Amino acid sequence: MSTPTMPPRSAHHAEARDSVPAPRGPAGVIRRHPLVAFFVLAYAASWLAWLPYVLSGDGLGVLNFRFPRLLGDSQIPGVLPGAYLGPLGSALVVSAITGGRDGLRRWRQRLFRLRVGGWYWYPIVLIGVPVLLVGGTMALPGAAASLRAPSLAVVAGYLPLLVVQVLTTGMAEEPGWRDFALPLIQRRHGASLGTLILGLVWGCWHLPLFFTSWSLGGTRPDTAHWWITVGTFLLMAVAISYLITWVFNHTRESLPVALLLHASNNTVASLVLPELFADTHESWMLTAGVIGYGTVAVILLIVTRGRLAYRGPRD
Repeated sequence: MSTPTMPPRSAHHAEARDSVPAPRGPAGVIRRHPLVAFFVLAYAASWLAWLPYVLSGDGLGVLNFRFPRLLGDSQIPGVLPGAYLGPLGSALVVSAITGGRDGLRRWRQRLFRLRVGGWYWYPIVLIGVPVLLVGGTMALPGAAASLRAPSLAVVAGYLPLLVVQVLTTGMAEEPGWRDFALPLIQRRHGASLGTLILGLVWGCWHLPLFFTSWSLGGTRPDTAHWWITVGTFLLMAVAISYLITWVFNHTRESLPVALLLHASNNTVASLVLPELFADTHESWMLTAGVIGYGTVAVILLIVTRGRLAYRGPRD
């Protein structure tokens, strides 16, 4: 989510075309359409890898086996391999094809850009995400009456789980969606439209998982609750994408801060909210995200006039 303005030649694909001879065949198509190629490869790799999980007893039950449970859940062996192969693996492949060593270097620089022009961005993310999700939940009917103090186990487990989320979900997804795709899509479509497109693509990438135990709406699409859960999830994905873009642009395109925001969201949603609001339905976590992140997204779009701190390509 860039401040100094650099000439167009600084963009990923523009530099890549100058530094690497144009190949033919699939590699040539990828070089001409790096963003579309990344989306297609990310979907194909993840969805194929997730197919056994979807068909297993942890999903539709077509195949008579279940995935092993790690840390009390089957999602780590069932979901993570496909997540790593998809966004992370596709970003690596497309960066190598379109830019060679230089393309991989630019992608890697954002991946480890810890100096973000202000130390305060890290506490803003770490504190802001819980505030938005708790505030969004408080806006739901009956939520305030069920509010209670978190247990010591939740307080003690927050940072360890946050680290796990950074190394798993965060590292699997954000090097692709934000490190690779966001700079390209902002250059082509601008910050507001580009974020809308990327948020929808990112959200829809999760769709096969709604047929597994990962889904809060269950595995049956013939119920209204299932469709409502999918729709609410897509709205939340778009809403939080605007916040991630704004943070990414403000922090010199630092992936660690954007990744921390994503990981913080998952940690609060899975650990903190169920403890604070024990009597509310777990699917309310998605609605809380739509309310909290959506409110901030509207404010940011108005205040920044849709630019979300984007001032042109950099690197």
